[in-house]
Amino acid sequence: MSLLRAYLRRQYKLLLLLLGFFAVFAAVFFLYGLPPEALAYAAALCLALGLALFALGYGRFRARHRELRLLLHRAREKALPLPTPRGLLEEDYQALVRALCSHRAQLSAESENRLRDMTDYYTFWAHQIKTPIAALGLLLQERPDSAPLEVELLKIEQYVEMVLSYLRLDSASTDYVLQDCGLDNVLRGAVRKLAKMFILKKISLDFQETGKTVLTDGKWLGFVVEQVLSNALKYTPEGGAIRVYGDGDTVVIADSGIGIRPEDLPRVFEKGFTGYNGRTERKSTGIGLYLSRQVCERLGHGIAVTSRPGQGTLVRLDLSRGQRVVE
Repeated sequence: MSLLRAYLRRQYKLLLLLLGFFAVFAAVFFLYGLPPEALAYAAALCLALGLALFALGYGRFRARHRELRLLLHRAREKALPLPTPRGLLEEDYQALVRALCSHRAQLSAESENRLRDMTDYYTFWAHQIKTPIAALGLLLQERPDSAPLEVELLKIEQYVEMVLSYLRLDSASTDYVLQDCGLDNVLRGAVRKLAKMFILKKISLDFQETGKTVLTDGKWLGFVVEQVLSNALKYTPEGGAIRVYGDGDTVVIADSGIGIRPEDLPRVFEKGFTGYNGRTERKSTGIGLYLSRQVCERLGHGIAVTSRPGQGTLVRLDLSRGQRVVE
């Protein structure tokens, strides 16, 4: 019905013109005293011819509307298969559409090239910077009381890993290798990497082995666990505690830190969101949990955060979503 109204609005000038012609003929018949039957007969013939032409025009209008609606679903294509133009104006419109599509394709190609160059550069930079980081780590091992410096160097290394993970996240070459992995080995690897942070901040760790084997990518799952533990260490005061334990098919990482405000909690996985704690402490990048959510979605895992200010934060990694868990 809405399509019919649209067609009537499109043809309203022609309809008004036909009504005007009918009024003129009726006035002429009346002035000349012609019989009304002749007027009615002529009006009926014109009405029948008009309805036939109206039905034909409406059919073409409806078919063209259907063609354009189908093309709308293909709007992202670089070259649209436009229908045969009916008239000079349609030819002009189609020429304009083709010019816009060509310009868009050119801009898209230029943007992809710039993005590829930038990605290649930062990937190269991140790999190159690992060499001096490793060298500094070896040099610090020879110095007494180097623990604080080693922790800061570890933070630099983590930020470099975040850059690489961010660049790889949507890359076509990203290698997600799903295989059976010992969950405790992944958890221990992340804890071992951050051990000096635990020692320096005097934060106790309660790690309860899960004894599970999960179908996942051990490298990427380890990255997620490391990000969650880093946040827990960052916002847990000295002398606090962090617990890592299994709950069915879920891994729980709980801390006794400062917690998260209720109004910030729904947005903790947004890219670049730091919240009240990040603005106050000026420690947050707003990228770690965003990357963790993205990686979990690609692995088929779930991640959720619950927290109360002053009572700590609890992060649950659900490894059962689309996964095969073997005891």
